[in-house]
Amino acid sequence: MMNPFEIATSLSQPEIVGTVHSTDSLAAARKIKKTQCDWLELRVDSFFPLTDALLRAAPKLPLPCIITVRHPAEGGAAPGITPAERRALYATFLDSATLIDIELRSAAPMRETIRMARERGVGLILSHHDFTRTPSLSKLRTLAHRARAAGADIFKVAAMTHTPRDIAVLLEFLASEKTRLPLAVMGMGAYGKVSRLILSQTGSRLNYGYLGRANASGQWPVAVLKARLGEIMAEE
Repeated sequence: MMNPFEIATSLSQPEIVGTVHSTDSLAAARKIKKTQCDWLELRVDSFFPLTDALLRAAPKLPLPCIITVRHPAEGGAAPGITPAERRALYATFLDSATLIDIELRSAAPMRETIRMARERGVGLILSHHDFTRTPSLSKLRTLAHRARAAGADIFKVAAMTHTPRDIAVLLEFLASEKTRLPLAVMGMGAYGKVSRLILSQTGSRLNYGYLGRANASGQWPVAVLKARLGEIMAEE
């Protein structure tokens, strides 16, 4: 298994992440090919409390896995889940993880989970999701510095994009961020699909699509996103 530094530095090209958040998407993940996708994100919160089938499937999946037990306030699908239950689920799925994704807001409460991940050579994505707006450039820079200080290997931002200006803010953030922390940046909403192509081409390391059906507005199907990005990169 790669150590966290190797994980972060290996992402020199944009890579595609397929989200696994339903029984249909899990069935698709079992058959996914490396030509269609690079990573799988197992959204454990979407299966809670019936996570046994996902746990049995996880070690057999054909691509490296990101394990996520999302906080309800940032789009998690299990509104009644407790912090203790989230910590327990991360621990249960850790053997199948190459990366874990924890919200930046949860870095302190989840410090024991982060410590366990470090001990096993599992990398850390710290993330921020805004389902209302695109944060200002200064806010995004502040969040990135906080993520780096908290030990992130990758900082992920997903923001609602209502106008072309919102895409411009995300592009400027990618272009000017000085933490040297690898970034995964994507839009949701009206300009989500457009943003994911542009941002993946301009420095976003991990770019999320869906298997089965979308679980966030603005997503592409993973195979389409992979193909479109390949077309763009081939013209450079």
